[in-house]
Amino acid sequence: MNLQWFLLFCWWLQRVKGNMIQQQLGTFSEIFHFIPGQIWNSGCKTEHLTDFSKNGLSYDLQIKLHGQHLAKAVVVKAVKGFVANKNPEKALALSFHGWSGTGKNFVAKMIADNLYRDGLRSECVHFYIAPFHFPHASLVDVYKTQLQQFILSAVQQCQQSLFIFDEAEKLHDGLIDAIKPFVDHYDHVNGVDFRKSMFIFLSNIGGSSINRVVLENWQAGRDREEITMEDLEHRIRREVTTSKGGFAQSGLVAENLIDFFIPFLPLEYKHVKLCVRDALHSRGIKYNIDILDEVAKGMLYIPKEEYLFSAQGCKSVSQRVNFFLP
Repeated sequence: MNLQWFLLFCWWLQRVKGNMIQQQLGTFSEIFHFIPGQIWNSGCKTEHLTDFSKNGLSYDLQIKLHGQHLAKAVVVKAVKGFVANKNPEKALALSFHGWSGTGKNFVAKMIADNLYRDGLRSECVHFYIAPFHFPHASLVDVYKTQLQQFILSAVQQCQQSLFIFDEAEKLHDGLIDAIKPFVDHYDHVNGVDFRKSMFIFLSNIGGSSINRVVLENWQAGRDREEITMEDLEHRIRREVTTSKGGFAQSGLVAENLIDFFIPFLPLEYKHVKLCVRDALHSRGIKYNIDILDEVAKGMLYIPKEEYLFSAQGCKSVSQRVNFFLP
């Protein structure tokens, strides 16, 4: 068999294997792609990693993410240290917590963009939305088996895989424990080494504790940037462990396998204006301060009279911009 036919066979094998698993799981997002790339010496595996630079990720977070000084600092250090370690003891597990619209998905996307050439569309990146991909509690045992099979197959294809679980608090009891062996301190599971993989969980759990600390800090007249991880991380852990749901009750949490619980603070009026600016700039639309204020004021704030914290974060900014354009 010549090289051309061998490469074609490798691509076909990956595609068929992936499609079988995708059909078993029922519904998967468009992120799961099987695109042929460079061939490793060890067979049909493909290489999709970028030349990772902590400066690239740091720059993206600094320029594009607003109001999240803690997330910026912790994410850069955690990802940089993990990628630089040639022999990590375990897979990296990060848990993002906070209100909707504060940037959790946005940061997960930036991590993917800086680690992989195709970003979220890389075959090394796998994105799950709990109520969408695992909707039925009665099928949790089936989901567990299929999820383990898929993760094993994915890491065989790409050792440095990234798995993102959105709305993690809605995972059914017992489901998240299906991935516990892959995040634990094992050299391999079923002959596969998971220690260079990353798992990111996105959750609204902890939002109440985070918001309370930020409000108390504001009422005391202190700068937002004075809030530290020590002020928040133990509160998030406590709220997670006392919450209902599969994620909170999982062995990942009980056995301290989550490396960092990262808080995303509620966004203020000034941060929403920056999101409006970014939305206009990305579309090449000229703007002035009046339109920034006009769009930002159209959002819902808590408390309403103070225009203090955006109830939606920046989640609907891009859609609202359309309404205010001439």
